[in-house]
Order: sequence, then structure tokens, then C-alpha cells
Amino acid sequence: MTPRKPPSWFDDEYNNRARVPESAAILARWAEASALVRERASCSLDVRYGSGAKQTLDVFAPDPAFAGGFAPVMVLIHGGYWRALDKSDYAFLAASFTDEGALVLVPNYDLCPDVSIERIAMQLTEAVAWAWRHAAAHGGDPSRITLVGHSAGGHLAAMLSCCDWKRVGRDLPRRLVQGAMSVSGLHDLAPLRHVPFLQADLQLDAASVRRLSPVHFPAPASPQTLFAVVGEQESDEYRRQNRLIRTAWGARAVPVCEELPGCNHFTVMHDLADPQGRSHQLARQLLGLRWYSGLL
Repeated sequence: MTPRKPPSWFDDEYNNRARVPESAAILARWAEASALVRERASCSLDVRYGSGAKQTLDVFAPDPAFAGGFAPVMVLIHGGYWRALDKSDYAFLAASFTDEGALVLVPNYDLCPDVSIERIAMQLTEAVAWAWRHAAAHGGDPSRITLVGHSAGGHLAAMLSCCDWKRVGRDLPRRLVQGAMSVSGLHDLAPLRHVPFLQADLQLDAASVRRLSPVHFPAPASPQTLFAVVGEQESDEYRRQNRLIRTAWGARAVPVCEELPGCNHFTVMHDLADPQGRSHQLARQLLGLRWYSGLL
């Protein structure tokens, strides 16, 4: 892609922290709320799932009130442009779903520029394989795994929804993931080559863009679906990125493609945490939790 706009335009469209003046305060509140959840929840922290420096995950057990059957499993993938943030920043979301009967796994992964985006995606296949192999030991149902990712995590969730799991491990089922949701996800990486503050760390070229952009992947096999949501107050580019995956994969594979009223790139996570939020209810549907009928 040859940019028709100056680098400053790409920076304005993709620099979410600059676009949302209160972003630092929001991230600080996430960290504070997440620390409380990690301190008080029934959880196993920093469980190793691979050999990489950051390949650990946190396991948040479902509320005991839901004991008696295997819980659906949410694998929650953090954002941060593949180069920042941490699983511990997103733990506040786990409580919203464990309270409703889900097992929540939040993996870390090594960050750019220490590793490539491609390596990050491969690491997360190991995290999801770990979920399938070990969910039952933590009260989860390995046949009900859903991926939810925010921003760069949305990109990774979309990528992983297309994975051939037999190539990851012979013991894995071919259809390991039951569904995925990309929240403010990046589905075409081509514009990021022209974002000044990102390219030094991401080191994308035309070949890697083609290889790593979900818009260039075949749509996941039926009946697996991807839900794509974005904040109504996000940049034109982020809202376009949300529409792109529906255009590329079609309405069968992406039956939900929506903009969430009143949400920016950060407060969209508050909608996901809120039991009354649209994205929260969509996540419940993917997980197979109750009281989601009639949402579509």
C-alpha cells in the first residue's frame, strides 16, 4: 500500500492514547481494578504455557455457585499494539465473566520489537492449546473455548479463529475454537506500515502485511463465527477496520459487525465489563451463557 496521506494523518488515526486525553487515567483505573481482582479472586497466576520469557497466563475460576458442570472458557487477549501492556492490565474484565459462570484465561505474550507479530501469534496458539489440554482441571469445558481480544488482541483473536489446530498439536481437535470476538480489532495491517510511532517496533513489510492480516485469510469454517465491534467514537480508520473483516469474510462468518454508541478505544472495554453492555452480552452468547436470546 502506497500512502496517499502524510504520516501525520496515519498517526492521528491510529494513536489512540493521543486521541483520548483521559487514556492515561483510564489505564490507571484498569490497573487498580485488575490488581484488586488478582488479589481477591479465585485464580492461579503466572502459569507457564510456553518457553518464551512472557509466556505465562492467569486462570480465573468460575463462581462456585455455578459448580456442577464444566464452564465455558474465555481466552482474553490483551491489546497494546503488540508492543505494550500486560495480562495484569485486563484482569478487571475476568470478574465480569467468572461471576456469570465462565472460566477466564488471560495470557501474556512476548512483545515487539523483541519478537515479531508472527511469533506472538504462534505463542498464542500455544496458549489456546494449553486451554484445551488443561481447562478441565480448572473447571472448564475444553469443547467450549471462545476467544475475545481487544485492539491488537482483536487482530490476534481473528487470526487464531482461522488456525489449523492439527498443525499445532496432533492431539488437538481440528475445530478447537467455538467462536471469537474482535473488539476494536486491526484486521488489515497495511496502514500500520505508515504509522511513525509503530513501524520502528513492528517492522512490517508488504510480505508480512499480507501474511498477517486476517482480511487476507479464508473465513473460518462454518459454524464458527467472529463478532466484530468497535466504539462509535473511535477514529475513522478503526471503524473502517471493523467493517473490513465483514467485507472480507462475509456475513455468514461475521454475523455481528457493530459500532457501540458512546464508546472510544478504551471505554469500549467498560462496555465489555458491564453485564448490560452490548459487547458483554455478545460475549455471553459466544460462550453459551444464558439470557442472550434475541440479541442479534
